[in-house]
Amino acid sequence: MKNPIEPITRTLASFSHALNSRDLSREVVERAKYLLLDYLGVALAGSRTESSQAVSRMLDSSAPQGACTVIGSASRTSPEYAALANGTAAHGVELDDTHQAGSIHPGVVIFSTAIALSEMQPDIDTAQFIAAVVAGYEVATRLGIAVQPKYHYELGFHPTSTCGVFGAAVTAAKLLRLSEEQLLSAMGIAGSMAAGSLEFLADGTWTKRLHPGLAAQNGILAAKLAAQGFRGPATILEGRDGFLSGYSRKPKPELVTLDLGEDFEIMKTSIKPHACCRYMQAPIDGLIQLAVEHDIDPNQIKRVEIAVLKAGWPLVCEPRRRKYVPTNIVDAQFSMPYGAAVALTERAAGLDQFTGDNLQSPQIKSLMGKVVLQKDIRIEKNFPREWPAIVQIYLTNGKQFKKRVRFPKGDPENPLSWQELSTKFLSLAVRALPEKRCEQLVNSVKDMNASTKLRDIWNLASRPAN
Repeated sequence: MKNPIEPITRTLASFSHALNSRDLSREVVERAKYLLLDYLGVALAGSRTESSQAVSRMLDSSAPQGACTVIGSASRTSPEYAALANGTAAHGVELDDTHQAGSIHPGVVIFSTAIALSEMQPDIDTAQFIAAVVAGYEVATRLGIAVQPKYHYELGFHPTSTCGVFGAAVTAAKLLRLSEEQLLSAMGIAGSMAAGSLEFLADGTWTKRLHPGLAAQNGILAAKLAAQGFRGPATILEGRDGFLSGYSRKPKPELVTLDLGEDFEIMKTSIKPHACCRYMQAPIDGLIQLAVEHDIDPNQIKRVEIAVLKAGWPLVCEPRRRKYVPTNIVDAQFSMPYGAAVALTERAAGLDQFTGDNLQSPQIKSLMGKVVLQKDIRIEKNFPREWPAIVQIYLTNGKQFKKRVRFPKGDPENPLSWQELSTKFLSLAVRALPEKRCEQLVNSVKDMNASTKLRDIWNLASRPAN
């Protein structure tokens, strides 16, 4: 007789529904605040991108008026549309947080959901907000782990969107105070909304930026439908035609609930210092360190060798034609040769380095041609828990330098301090808001407590109406 299928969806739903502030340590609460500040910074910078401006125009022409903040804007709309706009903005500059083992950007989906719904529920306090966020992170990241990123990518899926919609549905359900059965249905409904194609890599278009916004919007819709009695399958994760079997060639269902409740995945989420794909972060760290330590002149470089993780290979190394000749900013943000060249030329890889002018730079183009990408079994051992890299630089005078990066800057094992995070936040936020307002935002998030009015923080993240 076959063993019955483990009720993975119900187990996860029950855990998520029961989670409250009393279950969270001070460290978890502080981590949520830390990641919230990072989210707001990238969303503010992202609100100024062309892709976000297109979303804003759509809101102006089609979306209803409402109470929910569109970050970096004076507009207010419904929670679904605010989540769409904010999620898209926060993913627009490739600087949002990353959960390594799940290869997913959870914050851009979960915070977009939570902020929008917190404005529709005026009695939601900081403790409820953070508990809902932590639950959303837990669900989205555990699904990312269970589908195994390498095999999920091979099928052409973007986990931030596909796994993120389940996390968004749980966060929304908690803030809407749904029953456990309703939350279970919200997850079941979200399973029919799990989408996100990697085809943007073919031509550098903007759909990747839209993915977390759609996941947040659909998570809210799923929870609202469940609140009205709409039913979704209770085995959406583990069922024969469920998410795990449909979205991965080699899923590991047991990882969804492994050690559930013993620690929290939000504590294993990284911050990005460089404005590009997470698979490029460790190599760029190593190259910048070598350039600074040895005062390397880019004109004296003969060859650059970079060991890249296999899971990241189709994202940042292939197809070769596009990676060595990026034609737009999205291309560049997913081009390891470009990331290496700009890091060695400018010893930085922020938004000011991923520009149209640098795409046309003869020096950067020349240096890209000297980059050799490699697969190396030595860096695969602890993936996806660790995302290391090995880089080597060979100079025309015969000198050579090598660096292995185990934990890139921003990893939980090599974190940005609160001051470093504040510096990152201010460098991004001032692109959309006055500096004084940005400083107020830093202090407001850092000082969040039981008496904090969440709407006061979101108001600071919007542009004053004229």
